[in-house]
This record gives sequence, C-alpha cells and structure tokens, in this order.
Amino acid sequence: MTPPEAKGASAPAGGLPIEIAALSKRYRDTWAVEDLSFTVAPGRVTGFLGPNGAGKTTTLRMLLGLTAPTSGTATVGGRRYRDLAQPLATVGAMLDESGAHRRRTGRDHLRVQCAATGLPARRADEVLDRVGLLRAGRKRYEEYSLGMRQRLNLAQALLGDPPVLVLDEPANGLDPEGIAWMRALLRNLAAEGRTVLVSSHLISEVEQTADDLVIISRGRLVAEGSSREIAGRVRGEARVRVRSSRPAELAAALAAAGATVSPPAGDGLLIVGGLGTAAVAAVAAGHGGELYELAEEAPDLEQAFLRLTQGKAEIR
Repeated sequence: MTPPEAKGASAPAGGLPIEIAALSKRYRDTWAVEDLSFTVAPGRVTGFLGPNGAGKTTTLRMLLGLTAPTSGTATVGGRRYRDLAQPLATVGAMLDESGAHRRRTGRDHLRVQCAATGLPARRADEVLDRVGLLRAGRKRYEEYSLGMRQRLNLAQALLGDPPVLVLDEPANGLDPEGIAWMRALLRNLAAEGRTVLVSSHLISEVEQTADDLVIISRGRLVAEGSSREIAGRVRGEARVRVRSSRPAELAAALAAAGATVSPPAGDGLLIVGGLGTAAVAAVAAGHGGELYELAEEAPDLEQAFLRLTQGKAEIR
C-alpha cells in the first residue's frame, strides 16, 4: 500500500475555519443540540467526540445544510453551506454510505460523480490512488468489504479537492493497518492546510490522531482543547503513586490526612487519591521511612471522557 504522504492532490490555497455559534436543534420536546459553540481551525485535525445520541450527527447535518437549525449558525469560512459558491469544491463530507450502485465499480461510481459535478474523469483515479483503492476500483461495489466502502466514501469526499473535510467515523470497518493508514492520511490532509473535522467514538484512536478535541454530551459542549488539556482540567482524577519501605504505616497516615489509598501492593506501591504530590510528600516526610517512588498519575482521555459525558467531572 502506498503511504498517503507519497501522493496527493494540490494543497488548498488557504484553509477555511468551521464555526459553530449558539447552534441548537429541537425535535418536539427534546433538544438534540443546545446552544453549541466551537471553532475548527485550518491546518489541524479536530476530533468531535460524544456518546451515542450526544448530537454529533445532528450537528454535522446542520453544518452541511441537511438539517435546519432551530437557532444559531454553522458556517464554513463565514458562510452557510447553502451560500457557498462551490460547495462540493469547498467541503468534502463523509456522513453516510457513498450511494454507489452495488453492481457498479468503485471507479465508475466516482466517474459518474465527476460527470455530475463538472470534474475531469481522471480525478476518479487520482482519489482512488490516494485512498489505496486504485486496483480495487475495478471491482463492483457489492464485492467491497466495509473497510473498502469507507475508503470509497473518503475518495468521494476528496473528489473536489476541498479545503474542508467533515468525516463521520472514517475508521469504521478498517483493520489495524487501515486505521494506521487513515491516521497518517488525516494528518497529511491537515498538513496541506485543510480543515479536518472527524467525528468518532474511538477515543484512543482520536487521541492519537487529533490536534484538538471537542466533546459534547446531551447536545451541549462539555470540553474542548487538546487531550492533555482536557484530561488535566478534570478535577478529582489525578492520583499519586508512592512506594515506601513502610507502606502499611504510610497508608494509615495518608488515610488519616483525608486521602483515599489503595491497599499496599507487594512491592510497597500505594495509589493515593485526594491529595496532591506535595501533600503526599509532606505526610511521608513526617511519617518516616524511605521513599522509592513519588509521581503523579495524570488521568487519561478515556477516563476524562467518561466523567465529562456522565456529568461527574468539574472543569477548572
């Protein structure tokens, strides 16, 4: 498989930001999205996270003009999708199945799209090559695996060489090699100056791919920033690892100081919650004994995500 960085269309002249401002969508008595605001910057991969039913797809549909908002705006470069002069050459979207006829080859499907949008037929082979489907493009769509269909969807999104990409679960159905390939491709698309917004439920994968994160729950924004920033702003998650020559006595002293302490491990390791590193060090100094390890364990993104979306976390 040719690495994605070895091929590619011409880079867009300049990136366009995606701006979501006080966006809301109400269905009868339910708010699918409520007063949502965030910005997606050009030249970066932004991960759009949230549990099922959080409002991610509804937000993307409003951005692409497929669903009318109850209030607020969703714009690309300051314009609503319907007001873009060349929408398909501005925004490449991957939300649903490509719509390919099951008896048509992937190549022919893309050529039909080229003819419908005024693009040269050779563009079909160019995007098939970029997504690693150049040979498979001669197969019928009905023969495609889920991962191949995902690649064809992405190829269709890239047809117009758009400066903005909106991708819903692009790694769905890909094997580990395909996921690594997708990660590299998304980074290269952003490095070309494109704005890349990726919706996903694969938290660990998004953490490895995205520069920025937007997390929503019940239609509302709960956090945005880098994964490290988000995890670091969740209070009550940080724990301290401490290893002592007298772990049982130190555990009792820490508990008396108000900490939560795991039972000592066989090597004297304690996991301490509720006290910072400096406070644990002070208790240990007053307690006596030798310290072999003292370090803070920062929360990972998955822990922070679960606490944020379940409403159990405070943000500094």
